[in-house]
Amino acid sequence: MQFPVEHLYAVIMAGGTGGLMLWPCSRKKTPKQFIDVFGGGTMIESAIARMKESVPLENIYVVTNAQGEMMMRRSLPGFPAENILVEPVARDTAPCIALATAYISKKDPEAIMVAVPADLLVLDKKSFGEILNAGVAVAQDRKTIITIGVTPDRPETEYGYIQVDRLRAAEDCLPDSTVPMFTVRAFAEKPDSRTAQEFIDSGDFYWNSGVLIWHIDVIRREFERSMPDLYKDLQSIYDVIGTDRERSVIEDVYSWLHPVSIAYGIMEKAESVCMLAGDFGWTDLGNWDDVLKIDRRDIELPESVDFNLVQVGTANNFVKKAGKKAVAIVGLEDIIVIDTEDALLICRKGQSQDVRKVIDILRREGFEDYL
Repeated sequence: MQFPVEHLYAVIMAGGTGGLMLWPCSRKKTPKQFIDVFGGGTMIESAIARMKESVPLENIYVVTNAQGEMMMRRSLPGFPAENILVEPVARDTAPCIALATAYISKKDPEAIMVAVPADLLVLDKKSFGEILNAGVAVAQDRKTIITIGVTPDRPETEYGYIQVDRLRAAEDCLPDSTVPMFTVRAFAEKPDSRTAQEFIDSGDFYWNSGVLIWHIDVIRREFERSMPDLYKDLQSIYDVIGTDRERSVIEDVYSWLHPVSIAYGIMEKAESVCMLAGDFGWTDLGNWDDVLKIDRRDIELPESVDFNLVQVGTANNFVKKAGKKAVAIVGLEDIIVIDTEDALLICRKGQSQDVRKVIDILRREGFEDYL
């Protein structure tokens, strides 16, 4: 990478409390980004390890809530405590990124920032690193926002989409790179199945990976232009960083902020947005069926044998259980079993999206302690 690595920063967005579709493992007290889905570490641990391959640890920031800070300090004692930025309350991704922008621009006015979701799953780390390098190369001109799109292989209704303008491609590919780059026409949130199929048929839509890259000057300029009130709040935080008023000002700012996504607040209104197209084994683990689509051979996991799981006359089942509890399954096929200390989920493969209905019922019936 030609760009000096000391000016490269990563922001891992880990402040959400969503992910309940991975219930009963994911709860309000243990959001998706803090659970270990595959047995090889939590999503936040994997995200930090992945970014460390491109970014110095001291330049990696995590934006989370007070509970997330406590969980990180307990499970990741080697992570710099000063790089855990705590939001008093979740206000979606625009305020999250504004907060990180204040701290990073205070530390380094020449910074290039890579913003990634904490629950991003990447199977091909080498390809991911290559596309990040390509994005950083583009960001050096301080003129454009870069996002990363993934070639869709099905009409997925749970993902966001990016439409690119193939007639006005920024370049067929970047110099010294095989990464295609296009100008962005529009962003589309989760479509219905018919619209998703139309997106696929058109050939100019990509899945939105949620990865963003920019020079710190660019994102500050876009906040000032498109979200002037949030920009003033960003500046207020910037002015008190390192003083005894820092915490109180952040709490005050967040008390009146309205939730706004970075896509709606900035990306849709930005003067210039380019998309890099890459296939790096990306997926969004939105439900247990998404987990089943992952070939475990693609994930670096320690070999282990579960001696407390017994299956008789079964086929194609997925079982995740707690601790040393013995679990036996007899005569069942295509079943998902998720067993925790205080809750049990059993559903047929292909129907885990209906966990949403389970969550609604538990909430309606007053069983909040299980959520």
